[in-house]
Amino acid sequence: MSTGAYVESQPLNYRGGARVEPVDAAGSERAFEPATGRVIATFACSGEKEVNLAVQNAKAAFKVWSQKSGMERSRILLEAAKIIRERKDEIATVETINNGKSVFEARWDIDTSWQCLEYYAGLAGSMAGNSMVFKPSPFTPISALLLAEIYTEAGVPSGLFNVVQGGAATGQFLCQHPDVAKVSFTGSVPTGMKIMEMSAKGIKPVTLELGGKSPLIIFSDCNMENAVKGALMANFLTQGQVCCNGTRVFVQKEIVDEFTKEVVKQVQKIKIGDPLLEDTRMGPLINKPHLERVLGFVKSAKEQGAKVLCGGDAYVPKDPKLKDGYYMTPCILTNCRDDMTCVKEEIFGPVMSILSFDTEAEVLERANDTTFGLAAGVFTRDIQRAHRVVAELQAGTCYINNYNVSPVELPFGGYKKSGFGRENGRVTIEYYSQLKTVCVEMGDVESVF
Repeated sequence: MSTGAYVESQPLNYRGGARVEPVDAAGSERAFEPATGRVIATFACSGEKEVNLAVQNAKAAFKVWSQKSGMERSRILLEAAKIIRERKDEIATVETINNGKSVFEARWDIDTSWQCLEYYAGLAGSMAGNSMVFKPSPFTPISALLLAEIYTEAGVPSGLFNVVQGGAATGQFLCQHPDVAKVSFTGSVPTGMKIMEMSAKGIKPVTLELGGKSPLIIFSDCNMENAVKGALMANFLTQGQVCCNGTRVFVQKEIVDEFTKEVVKQVQKIKIGDPLLEDTRMGPLINKPHLERVLGFVKSAKEQGAKVLCGGDAYVPKDPKLKDGYYMTPCILTNCRDDMTCVKEEIFGPVMSILSFDTEAEVLERANDTTFGLAAGVFTRDIQRAHRVVAELQAGTCYINNYNVSPVELPFGGYKKSGFGRENGRVTIEYYSQLKTVCVEMGDVESVF
């Protein structure tokens, strides 16, 4: 597969262990290849009948799955992990074509997915498991089908993992379905609020992993080279389209000039282009409206007094097949204030805002002055200060002397409007299971009556 050549011709729903067309539709969507702007799939959004069929399939499959021994469930998950590992390059290529991230980075994601399955396979003996109906983003509908097919190949019961496609209407059918016992959502705060509201009407528990405007605090005693690398990792993975990115970079005044000079130098070296090329480190944004939105944030930052040190412009790669892709140059803003839109609102693009600070107490107050609380980071050689600072940061996932590392053993999730519930780690099981108390009396009943 190469950029500019892929077209998805198979159905994008998955039910009963096979790809299917939905039995009814709530409109249609087109999926684009961000690198070229080409339409690579046109698909029907699943209607209420299709969602109901998927849920009924999941219910039936759960009865089979929950009656298997823990060893059987574990073996199937390990087999799925093995298949993902063996097909890593193929899956990463499809991911890259559909979402635009560099194939180098997509391979990391595929590694994370099989590692996740291996981790939970080891815990599968102690619980009954779940069945699932998955609705991907309508912008990235394709690679979820590969996962569904892999689960089937690995031996999960038919209907255990189903895929429905669509936008808000399809999501609403899922949230309001009486047989859906739990809703998990990753996305924006406004959509998360609507999902929580809809789920509340059915008294359904929800896990919400929402937006962020995370602080990255760099003290003057840091290892400068590592701090710069950390800032790049905190801002430019997946073209900045990462909810936990540390986009508010607070740098202590004594080193702000040195840090800024070095980070600009490194950002200007980032290779933008065809995401399927091995040396590309930044591909296109997800779609044209989002590219325009991110460029609009840069424009408004300049109007509010921020200074663009590099990037922030639409970019047209030299390769003619990429001329209609959704590219921009990675951007660094300085002269930023805490009240600027670019500092307060989630941009979800390759835009870093640098802010200077004097004292630990000051930067803590400013870092916590946000409605978000997904992640935070600290760079310092003083490990006592590092722990003191992260103890005060109002964020669910905190990094010391690194950023955006996510081993499957570490729980991930937010505070405040960044949501609640956790993904990864043992604690996640609590958010996807119900506790049942059983009291058995083996003797006679003592009654006060």
